[in-house]
Amino acid sequence: MTITHVQLFSVPVSDQDRARDFYVGTLGFDLVNDVQMGPDMRWLQVSPPGAPTSITLVTWFESMPAGSTKGIVLETDDLVGEVERLTALGVATSPIEQQPWGTFVTFDDPDGNGIVLQETAMR
Repeated sequence: MTITHVQLFSVPVSDQDRARDFYVGTLGFDLVNDVQMGPDMRWLQVSPPGAPTSITLVTWFESMPAGSTKGIVLETDDLVGEVERLTALGVATSPIEQQPWGTFVTFDDPDGNGIVLQETAMR
């Protein structure tokens, strides 16, 4: 097999500026690209700092309505600290849950796309 990694995936949003502000300003992602691709298409790409995989925040896929993505899993080394930081910024998270593999919370982006923030116990 020659596939080496997931380069990017798309998350459907209704307002790219609002989504950018959330992913970059609230979650702390880097803005990778923000370029106009035509009159009705904008390539807006974000990524966690140093991560090999990035996300495009898209509005143009009819088969992907805003808020329809669930199960975006983000990893952290300090779940409690990150939940405190996000809560202070107005993000409503679920209570912290403990599992044999680690701890996690869930929350939604402004469009309702579901995110899991986890701290894996053993990596």
